[in-house]
Amino acid sequence: MARVKTAVITRKKHKKILKRAKGYYGAKGYRFRQAKQAVMKSGNYAFVGRKDRKSDFRKLWITRINAGARLNGMTYSTLIAGLKKANVTINRKMLADLAVTDSKAFAEICKIAKNAK
Repeated sequence: MARVKTAVITRKKHKKILKRAKGYYGAKGYRFRQAKQAVMKSGNYAFVGRKDRKSDFRKLWITRINAGARLNGMTYSTLIAGLKKANVTINRKMLADLAVTDSKAFAEICKIAKNAK
């Protein structure tokens, strides 16, 4: 059986990793071993970052809702509790958007939450 040479395949694999490591600091941008480690690490960071982004946005929405609620004489927790009692189902993303862009509509939602008993 003929011997299989892997030079072409190895070069292809190396080029793929080095292309992803382009612009990395120091030797990590052009040495394969360091580049491979850096690419693997950055892939892990990217994976975690995609998960963290969701909680970061939720925190931002809650902050915006709280600011809007306080302008209407409420706190975030009383607003959310009032909306639950009034059976108003609106998510935090939409509430935050209303708080920022349409203050009149947000004020109406705050009134609904205040009147819910």
